[in-house]
Amino acid sequence: MDQVATDTKAAGTIFSGAAKAPSAPARGASFEKVQEAIEELRPYLKKDNGDCELVSVEGNLVTVRMKGACVMCQFAGATLNGLQQRLIEKLGVPLRIATVPGGR
Repeated sequence: MDQVATDTKAAGTIFSGAAKAPSAPARGASFEKVQEAIEELRPYLKKDNGDCELVSVEGNLVTVRMKGACVMCQFAGATLNGLQQRLIEKLGVPLRIATVPGGR
């Protein structure tokens, strides 16, 4: 537990103990690295007549467009969760995945 003591000579506050510096904010993912990870997943989607297209990467928000059979597939949510986990593991940063319509 951190202890706080007042130094009357300096008229300030002295912090003792193991104070932690704030951590640096997570870096955003690069478009190229996200594209590489999606390219690794695409053959599996294409086996089921689906596909996934990278639209944009803005900070930690990755936007994709599902195509083909993935558009109406009831497992598209699971596919997106798997893609998100793969990207997090590959890039080492927390990411969110969003989809945009229009993928037939």
